[in-house]
Amino acid sequence: MKLKTRLIIAFFTIILVPVLLTAVALLGFGNYQLRSMKETYGISGEDYGSLANSVQFLSRLTIATHDKIQEKARTDGSELESEAYLSTVNNELYGKYSYILARRGDTLIYNGSDKDVSEIFEHLPEYGNYDSTLEGGVYLGGEVQALVKQIDFNCADGEPGSVFIITSAEAVIPQVRSFAFDMMITIILILVCTSAVLTSWIYRSVASPLKKLKAAAQNIKEGNLDFTIEPEADDEIGELCMDFEEMRQRLKITSEEKLQFDQQNKELISNISHDLKTPITAVKGYVEGIMDGVADTPEKIDKYIKTIYNKANDMDRLINELTFYSKIDTDRIPYTFNKINVNNYFNDCIEEVGLDLEAKNIELAYFNYVSEDVVIIADAEQLKRVINNIINNSVKYIDKSKGYINIRVKDVGDFIQVEIEDNGKGISNKDLPFVFDRFYRTDASRNSSKGGSGIGLSIVKKVIEDHGGKIWATSKEGTGTVMYFVLRKYQEVPVDE
Repeated sequence: MKLKTRLIIAFFTIILVPVLLTAVALLGFGNYQLRSMKETYGISGEDYGSLANSVQFLSRLTIATHDKIQEKARTDGSELESEAYLSTVNNELYGKYSYILARRGDTLIYNGSDKDVSEIFEHLPEYGNYDSTLEGGVYLGGEVQALVKQIDFNCADGEPGSVFIITSAEAVIPQVRSFAFDMMITIILILVCTSAVLTSWIYRSVASPLKKLKAAAQNIKEGNLDFTIEPEADDEIGELCMDFEEMRQRLKITSEEKLQFDQQNKELISNISHDLKTPITAVKGYVEGIMDGVADTPEKIDKYIKTIYNKANDMDRLINELTFYSKIDTDRIPYTFNKINVNNYFNDCIEEVGLDLEAKNIELAYFNYVSEDVVIIADAEQLKRVINNIINNSVKYIDKSKGYINIRVKDVGDFIQVEIEDNGKGISNKDLPFVFDRFYRTDASRNSSKGGSGIGLSIVKKVIEDHGGKIWATSKEGTGTVMYFVLRKYQEVPVDE
C-alpha cells in the first residue's frame, strides 16, 4: 500500500472512527443512564432529550406529586392547609431535589426545606398568575435558580392559597452529571486510542524500514556488504528499500571487481617482472661475457650480440603488450580501419612469421582457400598483433621435438575464417572456456620456460570483437590446439540511380 494511500486512510479514519464510536458510546451510556434514572426515581417515558435538558428531567421528577396535589386542590383544597398532609407530600419528594412551600394569601404557612427560603418566596408567582396546564413549571433565574410548579386552591374561609413544588436547578441529577462526565472521558479516550493506533500504524510503516536502512547504511559505512534489505511493503519506502538493495548489490559487485582488478594487477606485475627478469639476466650475462673477454672471437661476439638483441626484442614485446593492455582497460585502442585484400595480407604476414618460426625450428604450413578478390575491413597492425599473439602462445606450449603450426584461411559465406593449429600439449576441457579471459593461465605452476603475462589471448579476443568478429578454440590434450576467428567480408552495396 502506497504511503499516500495510508495517509488518506488515516485522514478519513481519524474523522469517521471517533464520530462512529462516539455515537455508539452515546447510545450505550444513554440507555444505561435512562434505565438507572427510571429505577432510581421511578419515572417512565424518559428519552435522550431529558439527558441533554436537565430542567426538563427535573420537571419529570415531580410530575406525579404535582398531579396528586392538583387533584387534591380540585376536590378538597382545605386539606392543603394541613401541615400533616403537606409534610407527607414533602416526604415523597425526598431524594428528588425538591420540597414543598405553601402560601395563604401572602403568608408562608409551610416550609418543607431546611434552608432559608425567604429569597425564593419573594419571587414566587402571584395567585392566579400560573398556568395550571403548564407541565414543565416556571424557571426562576438570577440567584434563585429553581424550577417552580404552582397549584392554586381556595382555603376553607375562601382566602386564596398556593402550594409550590420547588426543585433546585443547581442540584444537577447525579446520573446526568455522570453521563456528561462519562461521555467526555469516552470521547477523549476514543480520540487518544484512534490517534495512537493510526500513529502506531504509520510509525511502523515508516520507522521499521528506516531502521533497516539506517542499519544498512552503517554496514556499508563499515565496509560490510554481505547483507540483504527486504522491503516490508509495496509503497514509496519499499521502493526506496529496493533501490537501496540494488545500490548495495552494485557496490558489492564493484567492490568485488575492484578486489579482482587489484589482484589481477598484482598478478600482471608479478608476471611481467618474472618475464622481464629472464631476458635481463641473459642480457647481463652476455654483456659481462663480452666485457670479461669470454667472447674472444668475432663469431662469439656476433652470437652474443644477436642474443642480446633477441632478448631486448622480447622485453620490448612485453612492454608493448603491457602498454596495449592499459589501452584495452580504458577502451582507447587506436584503430585505423582500411580495406585489406585477404590474400595479399596473409601472404605477407605468413612470410614474416615463417622466418621467426624457422629460427625456432618450428615448421609452418599455410593454406589459403579464399579467392583473390576477397576484401575485409580491418586494422592491419592490430590484426597482425592477433596472429602474432596466437602463434607466440602456440609456440610457448609446443612440447614436441618437432613442432609445427598450420595456418588455414577459408571462405565461409559472408565471412573469412582463419584457423591456426599447433601440435602443442593441448588444453583441458575445464580450461578451454576460459583461455581468452585476462590473466587466466592453464599452467598453474608458472615457470620461466613458459612465461607470459597472461593477457595475450585476452588482447586477441578484444581486437577480434572490435572488428565485429568472433574467436574460439578447440583442443585435445597431448595432441594440440586449434584457434579459430572469423571476420566479415567487405561487400559493395549497390546504389540505385
